[in-house]
Formats: sequence, structure tokens, C-alpha cells
Amino acid sequence: MGNRPSPDADCIASRYTVGMIKILIVDEEASIRRGLRMRLNVETDFIVTGETGDGWDALRLVRELQPDVVVTGINLPGMDGITLTERLRHDFPNCAVIILSLYDEVSNRERAAKAGAIAFVSKQKPDGGLTETIRRAVPK
Repeated sequence: MGNRPSPDADCIASRYTVGMIKILIVDEEASIRRGLRMRLNVETDFIVTGETGDGWDALRLVRELQPDVVVTGINLPGMDGITLTERLRHDFPNCAVIILSLYDEVSNRERAAKAGAIAFVSKQKPDGGLTETIRRAVPK
């Protein structure tokens, strides 16, 4: 039998996530990821399913975890957030991408929009509307 969960355990676990918005956090700073996870997990309709600091790893995690929303920074090692957004929009068109960045400049906002991000949220603002932006990103 091993450590494999029973089918009943899978059914019980899925009851708690049905209707919740699944989020993947991608940011180069572990402290930012930790803070975002804590902030987003207090919302009753959100579940953070994973996090990473690397763009290539983010692609793997999206494939595995199938989040509804990816919240990503721009300056990622391996693959930057703009390129990651382009890849996600091409490979996973049902996954919304929100850019969360300290670099709130017109050029970054334009690049993010062109890549297919549904929103650009500044890290410089206290919540910056991130929670409401995530809710608007997922069709009801």
C-alpha cells in the first residue's frame, strides 16, 4: 500500500478547493514569495498551490499544478517575467498572468500588456489591488 492516499482522501481534499482560485507565485525574492503566500492565503477564495523564483521552473509548475492565475515578477533568473508571460499565454491560454513588480514604469506596463498579462500591479502600493485583480482574472 505504501504512503499513497486513498481515493476517499482525494475526494475530501478536493471538496476544500472546489471554487477556490488556484494561484502560483513567481518572484525572485523568497521573502516576497513568503509575504505574498501569507497575504493571499488569508483570502477564503484563494489557495496558493506553489511558488518558485525561476521562470523555467514556473513553466514546469504550471504544467503540474494547473493554477488559474500566475502572479509573477519581471526580473526572474533563467527566464524573465515578460518572456514567461508570453510562454504562458501561448502554452496555457486559460491561465491568467498578473505582473507584480517594483519597476512600475510605462515601458514595463506596455511590455507586460503586449506579452499578454491581464494586469500590472505595483509592489510600491500597499495591496495595489492585487486581491481584486486576481478575482477579476478568473471567470465566474
